[in-house]
Amino acid sequence: MNKNLWLLAAAQGLFLTNNVVFIAINGLVGFSLAPAGWMATLPVMGYVVGGALSTGLVARSQQRWGRQVSFQLGLAVALGSALLCALALWLHSFWLLVTATVVAGYYSANGQLYRFAAGELATPAFREKAVSLVLAGGLLGAVIGPNLAKYTRDGLGTPFLGAYLALAVVALLSMAVMMGIQFPPAVRQAKGADTGRPLRDIMLQPVFIVSTLGAALGYGVMNLLMAATPLAMQVCGMPFDDAAFVLEWHVIGMFAPGFVTGHLIKRHGVLTIMGAGVVLNLTCIGIALSGQDLHQFAVALFLLGVGWNFLFTGSTTLAMQAYRPEEKDKAQAAINFCVFGVMAITSFASGALITTQGWTWLNLGSLLPVGLTGLALIWLGWQRRTAQTR
Repeated sequence: MNKNLWLLAAAQGLFLTNNVVFIAINGLVGFSLAPAGWMATLPVMGYVVGGALSTGLVARSQQRWGRQVSFQLGLAVALGSALLCALALWLHSFWLLVTATVVAGYYSANGQLYRFAAGELATPAFREKAVSLVLAGGLLGAVIGPNLAKYTRDGLGTPFLGAYLALAVVALLSMAVMMGIQFPPAVRQAKGADTGRPLRDIMLQPVFIVSTLGAALGYGVMNLLMAATPLAMQVCGMPFDDAAFVLEWHVIGMFAPGFVTGHLIKRHGVLTIMGAGVVLNLTCIGIALSGQDLHQFAVALFLLGVGWNFLFTGSTTLAMQAYRPEEKDKAQAAINFCVFGVMAITSFASGALITTQGWTWLNLGSLLPVGLTGLALIWLGWQRRTAQTR
């Protein structure tokens, strides 16, 4: 780990602080402002829809100006959108809040590239560990995010107004951290230069299909259950402090394994670790279906976080086998577009299911994407064994 990787890990932690606070409060703020209960998680959905819509724009800015400038643009949007969220809450405007979270999606699309930038800041032999350890920087968000939401909840009279203003300060701090990172210089491609294979050819590779499915469905299941948890716990009569506690342990589960996930991938293989992520997701669902006490929410969400870490770190590592250096911008944009698209669907489904069908059916529904991920891993493993025996 060099200085650049440590600073990028800190930037990842601050990025996750923003995400955790958004997940912790946007559903509750949306529920208090929405014209109908099923619309409660539209602000959460807006965040990921904005991310999906921004992937192409972010890819072009990365290609034109490089990592440093593009990441700073994302942080400037984070600052402005946090202030716009605060204004929406102050004015009690639900649709302005949704608009603000859609705008914030540009920052999310930038932040999703931190993990790929980690691989570029490390030697090839250290790439898996660099990705894993930078993702482990999200532990900062695990500690700061829920506590930031909890302690700023009533600070300015209007519930959660202080939390949005605190996120503006987090964005300013992130800008200072990002300024200290020296990324490889952007390579401006001459007009007519080789940009590699067509995107369609890249996307039809089995390794690309499975890595994208693992990232998108793994993130989708995690988002489906995580976004609904504060609402589910509120329905059960639990205070917001309990929801903050559960989310804190969930995010710890997401990022604490990052200190060892890269080593596990090197030792046991990427498909094995991703398979372990599928098993952990199934265990999470089983615990969630067993009851709705605080300890069941906490253990289920912690295991969900660890399962996400194995799937997402493994998918990122696997994806790097699917494209060449000159193809990275379009390939990474395609992967992140798929991730955000699935997250947008699950964000909406989360609010709709939890307010109409309840926690049990929400968990039962999540078995489908978990099962599809497992089948995709088996398929790729079979493809590779077949190729080795030829």
